[in-house]
Amino acid sequence: MIIKQKIVFLFGNDEYAITRQLKEIESEFASQSAAEMNLARLDGRALSDDQLNNAVNAIPFLAEYRLVSLSNPSASYTTPEARRKFCEFLENVPITTRVVLYEMVEPKRADKHWLVTWSQKKSDLVGTQSFMLPAVKSMTGWIINEVRNQKGHIEQSAAGKLAEMVGADTRQAAQEISKLLAYVNWERPINGSDVAAVSIVSAEQSVFDFVDSLAVGDSKTAQALLRRLLETEDPFSLWGMVIRQFRLLILTREILDNGGKLNEVQRQLNLHPFVAGKMTAQAKRYTLGSLESIYHRLLEIDEAVKTGQLTLDLALEMLVVEFAG
Repeated sequence: MIIKQKIVFLFGNDEYAITRQLKEIESEFASQSAAEMNLARLDGRALSDDQLNNAVNAIPFLAEYRLVSLSNPSASYTTPEARRKFCEFLENVPITTRVVLYEMVEPKRADKHWLVTWSQKKSDLVGTQSFMLPAVKSMTGWIINEVRNQKGHIEQSAAGKLAEMVGADTRQAAQEISKLLAYVNWERPINGSDVAAVSIVSAEQSVFDFVDSLAVGDSKTAQALLRRLLETEDPFSLWGMVIRQFRLLILTREILDNGGKLNEVQRQLNLHPFVAGKMTAQAKRYTLGSLESIYHRLLEIDEAVKTGQLTLDLALEMLVVEFAG
């Protein structure tokens, strides 16, 4: 298997890279017989000890291993004692089970993260893989490599132009690359004219406007922007952009509250100068407490969508009603 040790911990602030690595692990695991019967996906935001224990300690069915993935473990284990017991539990995972833990961790907090610290001490048991967003100045190279990964070619100048549009947002960059390669039908290198014709520069700006309208309680504008975005964007992609926007706003607000300025926002969050400027201006509309409350509510709605309690379209409508109604 791609997992050589019993446990793998994927962490960082590059959600796209973490998701891709997890899919690669699951894809390799799927080559086993009865793979789905030996695969358990758990979320730390809605987890009981029994669920985890049953998933980890079950005997594989017609296969050598079971695979258990657990997202957001910090959401379930919040006290030092609970985390100590969880780590002890992981140290006793049976040899027939492989566990993948994954969590969003900002670079400045990585060294002190409890699972990073524990996994470094238990390197014989745990394989750690860090996925941090590339620096904005490195995005041109990242885009060229990603185009190759998607079996295509791109001119250097076109890659630079796309990098200016997407900043360090790897997920959006990958989505734009997919559209561009389909546009040229993989028959020739992507050029600057293709980027100008196909890439949606307005998507991120529209999300900024959407969040602005929520901040001032303008539900009419928010609903109009939402309808427009849903016409051009995949709902799941849009939902991810909104969650990312509020996560970045929290981090921006923290920097501002600690006396940081625009250049600190750009440097610490690896944002394109244009995005950093918009983020700084937008964060000033909120207090840190209000942003944290909104983000907590977004995670609750996200859980309801993933568990089938809400459709994504309804979740986005609820967002407008609750925050701008």
